[in-house]
Amino acid sequence: MEINILPKNESFKISDDCFNVDYKKTLVHQVITSYFSNGRDNLSSQKNRSDVRGGGKKPWRQKGTGRARAGTTRGPIWRGGGVTFASGKRNYSEKINKKMFKVAMRSIMSELIRLKRVIAIDKINLKEVKTKEVNKILNKYNLDSVLIVTNSIDEKLFLSARNIKNVGIATVDYLDPPLMLSFKNILIVKDALEGFEKRFGG
Repeated sequence: MEINILPKNESFKISDDCFNVDYKKTLVHQVITSYFSNGRDNLSSQKNRSDVRGGGKKPWRQKGTGRARAGTTRGPIWRGGGVTFASGKRNYSEKINKKMFKVAMRSIMSELIRLKRVIAIDKINLKEVKTKEVNKILNKYNLDSVLIVTNSIDEKLFLSARNIKNVGIATVDYLDPPLMLSFKNILIVKDALEGFEKRFGG
């Protein structure tokens, strides 16, 4: 499989095993769901009858008082007692192994390439921090919502693009499914394509 590298429109050979695989919708959904579940905090916490302090002493004798028997003052029907169905710590995490994650990443990238939402360019070389230069690149390829993917951290690019609306910056090492699907297009440099195959290839 080949992809055109702009601006010279040169053909660049990429692996079918990494960039031309079937879109696995169910797996992608599972990976994205697990991604958000693993980042979910459980802050809700209530005490049941065993968690409430005190109540060890039987409030009155079992028989002869005319009142209902009671073994503790910390039951749910008592003021200051525990909650009947108390909400507590819950583990929302879902395990996704590395193989599933890599397959999902290859699947997403392949589908975006098929939909012509991936633009590959030779390189982005900014001589100084300047938002205007990044805007020139975006206007050249008519991009209004784009994730720019590089193989390594480019501080000048990051500082130049951070204030532009609907523009994200990521290196191959920090790519994840939700991020790739958060923008209309992906602008990826040539060496990042090689880095993607190296990291997520089969």
